[in-house]
Amino acid sequence: MLAADDFDRQAYDPAGAYPLVPGAPRLTQARCELLKTVVAVDQSGERRTLSMPHERPLTVFVDRQEIVTLMTLGVCPEWLVLGWLLNQRLVGRVQDIESITVDWDVAAAAVRTQAGVQDLAAKTARRVVTTGCGQGTVYGDLMAHTEGLVLPPPHQARISQGTITRIVDAIRLHPSVHRRAGSVHGCALFEGARMLMFVEDVGRHNAIDTITGWMALHGVPGGDKVFYTTGRLTSEMVMKAARIGVPIVVSRNGVTAMGHELASLLGMALFGRAAHRHFLCYTGSERFDAEPDGPRSTVRVVSG
Repeated sequence: MLAADDFDRQAYDPAGAYPLVPGAPRLTQARCELLKTVVAVDQSGERRTLSMPHERPLTVFVDRQEIVTLMTLGVCPEWLVLGWLLNQRLVGRVQDIESITVDWDVAAAAVRTQAGVQDLAAKTARRVVTTGCGQGTVYGDLMAHTEGLVLPPPHQARISQGTITRIVDAIRLHPSVHRRAGSVHGCALFEGARMLMFVEDVGRHNAIDTITGWMALHGVPGGDKVFYTTGRLTSEMVMKAARIGVPIVVSRNGVTAMGHELASLLGMALFGRAAHRHFLCYTGSERFDAEPDGPRSTVRVVSG
């Protein structure tokens, strides 16, 4: 069995480079097995021992009230829960939470807030089930989640052709559950071509929520960062990247029409179909610096 300890959650926090923000909540460090061994029969009738991701439910309780059940791999569940609460705008900042306790024996995460969540019933009354693996859930008006978001202008947040290539290479070479078993999505946060945080989960929305929680706990700003995902760029993924302040997003997959529309509205740069030295710039080409004299690549700007 592969346990979460094999993917050290502090691997990208060398020597405490990212201390906790003042007033950060108390968190458990729950661990669980990430892979399960099964026996399958191949096309020739031969029995084979294989590994698969150990998907499990995690029911979130806020001040003892059940809110949602997340289907997750469970790598960093406390960061996942914190990021989910922030992205749903159920809490405004990490200091609003006193503690998050995850207990895999009962498959639950108990969130204790400092002063309760105002209008919790109203905030969770309207649920939008989004597309994709694990079915992401957004409470309230989808577009309202982008209100007040201001990203840095293109002259302050740019990316070069070479940097995108190095990001793709870093992901390709990084140890992962996907290499062992497939069936998961990976997301990462980069500063230039330097990977700061990487996480995998059964749904890409869970992975970005986990990164959101990590950034909030350590006060890591997003304006000078690049977000990478193996999954497609839906409106939900674009919205969550914008909410953590990241203006540049790179995906191994494609972009949906609503994701494209939202990114255009917010002035974000979306790069899709990024593999090897090839990629497409769907929006925000004003943030992109081509390098015609650099390594050979195929880059196409896709107009709206």
